[in-house]
Amino acid sequence: MIFLTFSLRNAKRRDAFASYKQSVIQGVAPWKKHFLILLLPGHGYYLALVAILALAIITAGMAEKILDRPDPGMVVIDEIIGMLIGLMGAPLTLPALVTAFVLFRLFDIWKPFPVSWLDRHLHGGTGIVLDDVMAGIYTLACMQLMVYLAVF
Repeated sequence: MIFLTFSLRNAKRRDAFASYKQSVIQGVAPWKKHFLILLLPGHGYYLALVAILALAIITAGMAEKILDRPDPGMVVIDEIIGMLIGLMGAPLTLPALVTAFVLFRLFDIWKPFPVSWLDRHLHGGTGIVLDDVMAGIYTLACMQLMVYLAVF
């Protein structure tokens, strides 16, 4: 949003659309590479998931110490790992991706047990990441039920 505001304010009228388009591309493009993991064949997906989980715990813990705030909102690697877990085995169609996103956000905000317990009792990188991992597991269960029932 900062890019968009700055770009539109300083752009000439005829370049406003081009600046807006570039701002959107800069904001969206980095997210695409995080989800390329969904295209890995075989066990590559699971190995990459374990590596990202370890990286998420380490970096989230470091960010918490640097920012001196518990579970800082600007740390989103925990949401990425949660979504990647929720999308395991899901078809790569727009309805499935949107459904997984909505379910994950629902579980992440609602925090049913044990998500709420993990959020309150674990601290540091482990606490930041594991509540989203559990929300991802709930999403995974719902998505696999929908795949089984041939909703997608």
